[in-house]
Amino acid sequence: MLIEGVGNGRFVAPTAPLDCGNSGSTMRMIAGILAGQEFTSTLTGDDSLRSRPMARIVEPLERMGARVIAENEKPPLRIEGRQPLSAIRYQLPVASAQVKSCVLLAALNAHGRTEVVEPVGFKTRDHTERMLKWFGVPVENGDDIAASCAVVGPASFSGREVRVPGDFSSAAFLIAAAALLPGSELEIENLGLNPTRTRFLHALRSAGAGLEVVGEWEDCNEPVGTVSVRGTWQPGPWKEVGGPMVASLIDELPLLAVVGTQVPGGLVIRDAAELRTKESDRIAATVSNLRAMGALVEKYDDGLAVEGPVTLQGATLNAYGDHRIAMAFTVAALIARGDSEILGSDCVEISFPGFFERIESMVER
Repeated sequence: MLIEGVGNGRFVAPTAPLDCGNSGSTMRMIAGILAGQEFTSTLTGDDSLRSRPMARIVEPLERMGARVIAENEKPPLRIEGRQPLSAIRYQLPVASAQVKSCVLLAALNAHGRTEVVEPVGFKTRDHTERMLKWFGVPVENGDDIAASCAVVGPASFSGREVRVPGDFSSAAFLIAAAALLPGSELEIENLGLNPTRTRFLHALRSAGAGLEVVGEWEDCNEPVGTVSVRGTWQPGPWKEVGGPMVASLIDELPLLAVVGTQVPGGLVIRDAAELRTKESDRIAATVSNLRAMGALVEKYDDGLAVEGPVTLQGATLNAYGDHRIAMAFTVAALIARGDSEILGSDCVEISFPGFFERIESMVER
């Protein structure tokens, strides 16, 4: 794909609402860009996206000078942009890379230094900061404990070639499946290994999974490498997942709950209330499906506890319109005794076209 930039950070007003589909990341990031334009635009999405809370981006964008109108703080979002925006110092009330990215992208069209400060100890994903640096935008970074980043606007870019590595959150399902299926061998090349994304690998290793990173390099300011997985699972006791580690595991937590059914003592997940505001209530969806498969699960407002090890039983499961729930329980179905059916599994096409074909190619018949 070749993109010819306009060079001044200013765009033309859309003639119709912009449809973000099922992607909360898309809506929150584009909102930051549109906030700094001199026109009014509307962002909308599918039924799932229109049910998701957006107050967490409305508040900082309005502090910067834009006007964002959202009924009940949910999409569609009507954004009345301003040029230039005002620089702010914004303390994230919850650890969220999407909100951080929204503010940083708005800061590109702000006058002065905009700083985003994350909750103490919570280092969220830093793809946006790395991308901005790659395009020549200076980004100031704080330390890992009092994590912060800042951009001085208005900013200018330099056009550059970009190679996009494999998405780790998508690969996680294949990695877990290979680790849990005895005798498996899997190698994933050109995989993004950004350290703010790969805590899942450390979690699996601590649970006895046979995996290693066999090569690593940097490409377009992002760590990339090859992950090798062997189905030589030697499950050991696991500790609770919670606190600062949750921010870098948020997409993989339903999958970790599935893996937790196979380790001695099971798994406890806490401090993950953010899961309730994703494409589905992922805590409720994970608990419901695990119980349907015979697992003993306790549900909390901010997480769950699952006992293990247990032999999962095939069951009728529900994707709840959520691609990550569908993929997590495809892995659960692979290790279960008997047949399983996942209702609404076509939602996986949103983020991982061909997922089921990849999984089927890993299963020996």
